[in-house]
Amino acid sequence: MSTRKTISRLATIGGLCTAVALTATACGAGGPAPTGSGNSTVNVLVEAGGHAELTGVAEACKKDAGIDVNFVELPYDGLFNRLSSEFSSNTVSFDVAALDSVWLPSFKDAVQPIDELFTDEAKKDIFPALVKEANVDGHFIGMPAWTNAEIILYRKDLFEDAKNKADFKAKYGYELAAPTTWKQYQEVSEFFTKDGMYGTDVKGAVETEWLAHVLQAGSPMVLDDKNNVVVDNAAHKQALDFYTSLVKSAPSGAAQVDWAAAQNLFNQGKTAMTKFWAHAYRQIPADAAVYGKVGAAPMIGGSAGVAGVPGPWYLSVPKATKNAEAAKKFIKCAYDHNDLGIESKLGLAARISAFEKYQDKPGYESFKPLIETLNGKATATRPATAKWQQIVDTVLVPTLQKAVAGGDSASLLAEAKTKIQALVK
Repeated sequence: MSTRKTISRLATIGGLCTAVALTATACGAGGPAPTGSGNSTVNVLVEAGGHAELTGVAEACKKDAGIDVNFVELPYDGLFNRLSSEFSSNTVSFDVAALDSVWLPSFKDAVQPIDELFTDEAKKDIFPALVKEANVDGHFIGMPAWTNAEIILYRKDLFEDAKNKADFKAKYGYELAAPTTWKQYQEVSEFFTKDGMYGTDVKGAVETEWLAHVLQAGSPMVLDDKNNVVVDNAAHKQALDFYTSLVKSAPSGAAQVDWAAAQNLFNQGKTAMTKFWAHAYRQIPADAAVYGKVGAAPMIGGSAGVAGVPGPWYLSVPKATKNAEAAKKFIKCAYDHNDLGIESKLGLAARISAFEKYQDKPGYESFKPLIETLNGKATATRPATAKWQQIVDTVLVPTLQKAVAGGDSASLLAEAKTKIQALVK
């Protein structure tokens, strides 16, 4: 499952069509007809959950550049199908498309370079992993609009409790605090697994967390830069063994725990820590057991340091549009006013300065840990292959589920390598 698809469901934003655009907003599989050359109206095709982040941008673009915006919203799967169909026909009804990062390899030949927007100044204000991912075959083909990564959310009240602090130091020999290493995460998880509570969760039904640990162990995820399958190397096994070691400090049924289940466990006060998408910090319900009791810290680090797997979306211009000039003006507006996305329900951006603008404001305590995680030297985006989602669904998630259920990691990874090689050959 894509990062964005996951976030959309967690944020309960998807599926509704709302007239928020400056002119008309279309729903369903229809939408505006292709715009003509030089038209000042830009049709923007978005996943329903991503509309809110761009609403403020549309208003600013109308004011700054005289560009009107029509948003065409579709659910995640419908958006991919619409893009595939129109790109294949070389006739598009949109001028800008919001693309999940995992789609860039699939659609790279259907979108045009926007190199002129990636000035040296712009590249300095975009997280390095995103700059790298946006450049496909020597050209920048998408401007990041928003991104996310897992950080650590923890029960601040439990960590600051005097008895817990004393007991932890007596047992482990150091101060109780948000963990920064694998060993500390294991020990803190173990310490809080008592009296009906668990130290952490283990998400066997999603692959991202395990892959973040692979990066922390110093390896590229699954495929190297030459498209060789490396899922069975020492770092992947080390990361998998670390992750499965946490099962004893997590609720039962780890093989079926996904993002939604993990979020519910934490919000209900069942787990002392969770590694979770940073946006969730600001979305803890007021009636949740942990409301007002949560701290945020950067993702833990292994031998290669702190690392996370970003979840960006990009704005791209199709080659088939006749309105490229206005489309690029809109994308420039989206970059210039990137911080406006933080005021939306999901509350995300892509520019470092946008997050920094809010990081010291009450309620945005998750932003400093998110910035540190996204800037981590080992942080990297997912492999640039059109087969990625198929690899995730048919190989990585089943492998992880078997591992957290007690399977042998070495044999599982060897089997995974064979299956992935068959997909990417």
